[in-house]
Amino acid sequence: MNSSNNASSTVLVAGATGFLGSEICRQLRQKNKKVKGLVRASSDPTKVAHLKELGVETTVGDLKDKASLRTALSGVTSVISTVSSTLSRQEGDSIQAVDDDGQINLIDAAVGAGIGQFVYVSFCTMLGEFPLQTAKRKVEQHLEASGLNYTVLLPTCFMEVWLGPALGFDTANGKVTIYGDGKNRVSWISLKDVASFAVAALDNPKAMNKRIDLGGPEALSPLEVVKIFETLQGRKFELEFVPEAALKAQRDAAEDPLSASFASLMLNVAKGSEINMEPANALFQLPLISVSDFAKG
Repeated sequence: MNSSNNASSTVLVAGATGFLGSEICRQLRQKNKKVKGLVRASSDPTKVAHLKELGVETTVGDLKDKASLRTALSGVTSVISTVSSTLSRQEGDSIQAVDDDGQINLIDAAVGAGIGQFVYVSFCTMLGEFPLQTAKRKVEQHLEASGLNYTVLLPTCFMEVWLGPALGFDTANGKVTIYGDGKNRVSWISLKDVASFAVAALDNPKAMNKRIDLGGPEALSPLEVVKIFETLQGRKFELEFVPEAALKAQRDAAEDPLSASFASLMLNVAKGSEINMEPANALFQLPLISVSDFAKG
């Protein structure tokens, strides 16, 4: 397998313009790694320009276009894939086309290109069957059976997503949506730490051919998280509770796979998601960002 210490080694980051992918690119460049960022012709020009400023070589391709992936993998020695259709949807994107078939296209192209290691960022096992989870598990199984050296990272809820205004955690305006009763604990993790784990997994014998659960340094309930923010801001927040029964009804009434998946993810947050970090910490020994650190900005 090619070593990242080799001057000719190049990492392809698929999903390079996303929140997680761009942070992975930044950390790789900070370590003077050669990085190719897979972008689409329709990608946000500002995000593409940011990658170039970091020193990332951009290559145009799409997981739905097999020929573009073969071109993108030319000269590449390892792959990190963070691609998902959930946040940056464009025409023709869907869980089936991107998170399922698209990721499998990328894995198959990596096999054909003789890639040394494939790091796949998925998510931790969640309760219930829903389209996004079904796609993730299928891709993991395909990767594990591919013959590639692989690392599957399985993080729980990202602080930047679940503790942000897009999902109702609007601390700037003092209003927070709580899924369920807010008492079940979640091992919230910063996407910066997920990026660090992905970078640390590259060419790391300890990380080869492993599935690694990832969470933050402590498991806290949403209500405990609210208290941290309230203490920092010196004020009480207005809380709106969405009962589990309402989330189940939302999931059952969903008319498309994405809506069903989002409702299922919210339901899993309501039920809690604690991660045992001992195995990951034994492999990597990375410092982790706490909810308090995140709250302080």
